[in-house]
Amino acid sequence: MIGLSIGYALARSGVACVILDRTELGREASWAGAGMLPPRSEPSPGPVQPSVALRAWSARLYPEWSAALLSETGIDNGYRRTGGVDVAWTEAEEHALRTTAGRWRVEGIAFERLSPGDFGRVEPALNPDLRVVYYLPDRAQVRNPRHLRALAAAFASRGGSIRPSCAVNGFVARGDRVVAVQSEAGAFQADHVIVAAGAWSGRLLDGLGVRAPTPPLKGQIVLLRGDRPLLRRIVEQGKHYLVPRDDGRILVGATEEDAGFHVLPTAEPLRALTDAAIRLCPVLSEARVEATWAGLRPGSFDTRPYIGFAPGYRNLIVAAGHKRAGLQLSPATAELAADLVLGRDPRVDLAHFRIDREPATGEDVFRS
Repeated sequence: MIGLSIGYALARSGVACVILDRTELGREASWAGAGMLPPRSEPSPGPVQPSVALRAWSARLYPEWSAALLSETGIDNGYRRTGGVDVAWTEAEEHALRTTAGRWRVEGIAFERLSPGDFGRVEPALNPDLRVVYYLPDRAQVRNPRHLRALAAAFASRGGSIRPSCAVNGFVARGDRVVAVQSEAGAFQADHVIVAAGAWSGRLLDGLGVRAPTPPLKGQIVLLRGDRPLLRRIVEQGKHYLVPRDDGRILVGATEEDAGFHVLPTAEPLRALTDAAIRLCPVLSEARVEATWAGLRPGSFDTRPYIGFAPGYRNLIVAAGHKRAGLQLSPATAELAADLVLGRDPRVDLAHFRIDREPATGEDVFRS
């Protein structure tokens, strides 16, 4: 998702690009994600934290990019402003949500705390025994596989070259420049090289002496389907979420597991996801399990992604380590990478995302 988005942003500016992928294009975390997008926000006047600025910019870009991709390719990526609810079962979860709502207020995100008897007005499927429900009318979603197809088609139509099943196995560096990328299909020379290889990025960068760990964080998802539409809004509770599609399917996610590069689904976490979904929305007991899968989110050494030039190199750009937020941050990340390639001043302060920054603490408010 990150690499294709960067390719699309550069192709729109007339830059010739080649995208190399170790397997089938976009079949890792990009394909596996649920497609949740944060609501649009209007941060308060004054200095804005760069992570908030990046997320707000992406939220503004998504409807623009989606319309452009549809016009260019005829592919509907499934962008929908469905709204969503964040809910709590316990007093501790209620306190955490109240704190989060304070950040929403500062960021200019519209929300409403619902009274206990009013849950059904927004989402009839919700369990009435929930302790707290917040409604966010501007939450949105896309269909990851469709968005990937649209990006690939638009990139190719502008002259971009895509090389799936073409694994990168090294680089040729001369001084402070990477002059070629070595792959199973031979060497590719380039004026700029961008590493956006998800959880595999850290391994690639090690060969250049660049330390940017991208540890994999496994996430498993269950796909449910009913004989009728069962859910209207995105539902999020702690680390669990439910994402309803137009066709009646519902994605239930997601685990967060330190399982190395093991990507096969396993029974116990999937059962726990299904149980949590039914507790949140009892009507989902009517649904059948249609599919399960897993993906590997690319972490970083803290809670932020890496975006910017690699230390010691003036033409090597890194765009990786987005963890749970790769989908939602991909348009803005792509525009920042294009800024660097084209020699423009980045539109968000990249010091916040430098590889050699001091580690940060805290969690993002939204996930993909």
